[in-house]
Amino acid sequence: MTTFGWICVFCGASAGSSPVFAETARGFGERLARAGIGLITGGGRVGLMGAVAEGALGAGGEVIGVIPQGLVDRELAHRGLTRLDVVAGLHERKARMAELADGFVALPGGLGTLEEVAEVTSWAQLGLHRKPIGLLDVEGYWGSLLRWLDEAVAKGFIPPAHRELIVVAPDGEALLAAMAAWTPIGDRWA
Repeated sequence: MTTFGWICVFCGASAGSSPVFAETARGFGERLARAGIGLITGGGRVGLMGAVAEGALGAGGEVIGVIPQGLVDRELAHRGLTRLDVVAGLHERKARMAELADGFVALPGGLGTLEEVAEVTSWAQLGLHRKPIGLLDVEGYWGSLLRWLDEAVAKGFIPPAHRELIVVAPDGEALLAAMAAWTPIGDRWA
């Protein structure tokens, strides 16, 4: 069973088209704080990124934001976080977030969120980390990605065991439980 000190949450800098996305993000931040799990975010104050941070902070949790200087210059940084690490660029941001995290969760988001999930999953596939990766499937948001993953397995591009690198649940409590029970896969190259 995995225990978490810190969970890195990837999510949109937009709030999306339905209030349920921000409500879920805020609630997930609160859930992490109540469980004594610290939150690592991209350090922004807007969209779901701001909502998950506000949820955690409002429930007394700790939040580390990692943000590129260019976004600080555009006044997008959340100044009320427990800690704000300012880095040179996006590559350094993702590396720092991954280094600090004991696991990863993706809430709904756009291209940046998709890229972050793909990268940490690829790193796991290559054996560069052995941390759980979860998708919080708010209103079926991740359904298309999950169908694509299943198709990639069926067509022989992803080994079936690697499909298990990503844990999926429709609510935060179930997702954290599934991630805690997750077992890392063996070495792909062994």
